[in-house]
Formats: sequence, structure tokens, C-alpha cells
Amino acid sequence: MVDRHQDRKLVVSDPEKCSGCSICEYVCSMVNEKTFNPNKSRIRVIRMGMLANVAVSCRKCEDPVCVASCPKNALSQEESTGIIRVNEHACTGCGWCVGACTFGALNLHPDKKVAYTCNSCTDTDSNGEPQCVQWCPEEALQYVTAETLAQRARQKIVTQLLEAHETSKEKEENKQ
Repeated sequence: MVDRHQDRKLVVSDPEKCSGCSICEYVCSMVNEKTFNPNKSRIRVIRMGMLANVAVSCRKCEDPVCVASCPKNALSQEESTGIIRVNEHACTGCGWCVGACTFGALNLHPDKKVAYTCNSCTDTDSNGEPQCVQWCPEEALQYVTAETLAQRARQKIVTQLLEAHETSKEKEENKQ
């Protein structure tokens, strides 16, 4: 079977559900670093204004610029999963990959001073699903394929168009 980029699973956040509680950050840091420290988390909650929050994690890009930007070839991407792996012995912590990631999904580890990003909890005993997804109290996080994500976006747009059409139809009927 040929691996297709759109079949890779990634953690996505629904900003309409995300409360900004940061439980995902704490769970991630505990699972991966054995400490409750959001600065060591591989997922980040970004607050966008007073009420909008979104959790950001690696998007498992088809041609990841973070990997291409590393001057020490310390980053690689697993072909089947899309997970970005960091060779900590080769990484100098220059931060080029951090700056190159358009999603803000890479960080420099505060203690080790090497790059790190979401590993989908594959390095842990997580039963196949990232722990941030399992522990999100608002169910704002999901572990889905890019194709599933695209299908949901298409459905949402069609629903909005139909609602707009119904609203304009009702306005026309009320004018008569």
C-alpha cells in the first residue's frame, strides 16, 4: 500500500470548543517529560483574543520546511507517520527549524536546548492515540487524517451556504 500524506493522522484543535484550559499541555509534558510543565509540552495553547483559543501541534507537512532548514541534518521525517524526529546528538539548538515552521509547532527544549515537537505519543505507552486528545475535557482535540479534516471543512462550508440561502429566502418571503 502506498503511503499518502493525507492518510497521516495529526492532532487538530477546534477553536469553537477549546477553552484554553491548557490540560493538553500539562498531560503532554507529564507523558513525555515526567513533569507538569507546559514549557516542556509538545502541544501549545495559543490565545487569540479574549475568547478564542487554539491548540497547536505538528501538522506533519508533506515537505516539512523544518527538516529542510536544519543546517546539521538533525531532523528527519518518518515516511509512514509524518512524525518529525530530532537527533539530539546532532541538534545544536540553533532554532532555524523553529523559525521555519509556519505553524509554530517546533520549540527548543528549555533544559536540553534541542528542537522538539509532537511525537503523537508514539514514544510512550499511549495505546495508539495522543494523550492530549484523550484528556481534553472539552473534546476540542481530535486525532484525524488530513483527508477527514478537509471533508469536515467542506461539510461546514456547504452547511453555511445552505443556511445563508435559507436566510435570504426567508427575507425575500417576508418582503412580499
